[in-house]
Amino acid sequence: MEMRERILETEGRKFPGAIYSEVVLAPAYDHAKQKLLEPMMAIHKAHLIMLVEQGLLMGDEAGRIMDGVRALDKDALRRSTYDGQYEDLFFQVESQIMEVAGEVGGSLHLARSRNDMGVAMYRMVLRHDIQIAFRSILSFQETLLSVIDTYKETIVLGYTHTQQAQPMTFSHYLLGIYDVVDRDFKRLKAAYDTCNASPLGAAAFTTTGFPINRTRVAELLGFPQLIKSAYDAIGGADYLGEIATAIQLTFINLGRFAQDLLLWCTQEFSAVRVADPYVQTSSIMPQKRNPVSLEHIRALSSSGVGNAQTVLQMLHNTPYGDINDTEDDLQPYLWKGLSLMDQVFRLTGAVVGTIEVNEMLLKRRAQESFAAITELADTIFREAHIPFRTAHTITSSIVKLALSRGLNATQVTAALVDEAAEAVIGHSLNLQEDVIRDAMDPEHFVKVRSLPGGPAPEEMVRAIQERKVELREKVDLLNAEMNRISVCLEQLDILTRNWSQPQEGDLNPGN
Repeated sequence: MEMRERILETEGRKFPGAIYSEVVLAPAYDHAKQKLLEPMMAIHKAHLIMLVEQGLLMGDEAGRIMDGVRALDKDALRRSTYDGQYEDLFFQVESQIMEVAGEVGGSLHLARSRNDMGVAMYRMVLRHDIQIAFRSILSFQETLLSVIDTYKETIVLGYTHTQQAQPMTFSHYLLGIYDVVDRDFKRLKAAYDTCNASPLGAAAFTTTGFPINRTRVAELLGFPQLIKSAYDAIGGADYLGEIATAIQLTFINLGRFAQDLLLWCTQEFSAVRVADPYVQTSSIMPQKRNPVSLEHIRALSSSGVGNAQTVLQMLHNTPYGDINDTEDDLQPYLWKGLSLMDQVFRLTGAVVGTIEVNEMLLKRRAQESFAAITELADTIFREAHIPFRTAHTITSSIVKLALSRGLNATQVTAALVDEAAEAVIGHSLNLQEDVIRDAMDPEHFVKVRSLPGGPAPEEMVRAIQERKVELREKVDLLNAEMNRISVCLEQLDILTRNWSQPQEGDLNPGN
């Protein structure tokens, strides 16, 4: 009992205890005043409009409540610190409304719970933050398409299992990255659509006995759909997991891209050069050009993966219902993850948009390598009518002979091809020198691979144009969605602009 008394003496004997305030309530208050205040005000207005329209509040009552809402000093609230007088920001705001509106101010919470209101605020914040991330992703894709167009004829080596594989173009690689990012966008868009649904009207989790209009509140706040089950509206947290999963995979993909670029920046590769604004020198080694921007992109991407994984871990093994695990402690990890996505895509766009490619070196490297040897096997199949596996064996022998004699791919001749063929099938192929030369030329290799998805410049032109059209459609849809929600929230102010204890008939937003 002595220990108990000592703790209570320090902590206080009523809620909230000092350490509970420090660890839980104060951080939650700080996050709420910055992120949740505006959605809270919008929800208050939408709910009040609906209560009047449904005849649950009289006009003069709604006018007094609206006076209280207008009197709130939001800037002062944002500057305030948690003092323990109220449990959270909601009760502090409610108290300040009632100071102006009087006792009737408490009726603003009619047919509502902090449960459905809280989930609605979280969803409104997340949809806004996802929209900002969308903008940066689409801007990055626009930049990437420009770079792809620049390097659509730049011959480089493609690698499999970290080894030289086949010739391609730099744009062929980048277009693959573009499509990965495009899928990241689609995954996040699916998460956005799941998130953008209204829980309001679910109240605690069983709805209410009052004849409210859930659809009207959703409409006023820009939610295109309702969460159908009231229990699911409160207990369902998979919308958080869906966003976290989309964030996590996006950052994993972005980190892989950054890792490739970092490798290609090394002097050993000398493939790409990061522009001066995004490199740092050494404090002791003046020759250094450290591509630190790419390192930070990789590190921040890993941080984004960690934030998303934290969300998934916090959801793991929690009960399906109203639970603190999905609320104030969890939400900031998603906010930070989406903010990071916005920042990292903007940084990556600047770095990639200004990168320089060592085209001459990369072309020579491709020409001297044996990466085009697959085309020689294809040519032997076509010209000599030999089964492909046999042609493959002959070309493998050609590579071994050339390497044993210190020859590179540009020095492969018809005589060398015949020598290898005689060793494998017992006779020469008698192919012309120009046929061999074309087959070993990386530019020819790329040019003939003009199937959809191939690296041929003509296919790249088509692919770029196709993606430009798709990108413009996505930008237009995002602009329309952001404008739609903005108009909905602006309409709340218009509908309540003249509300100040007027007559009941004047309070109908339809008037």
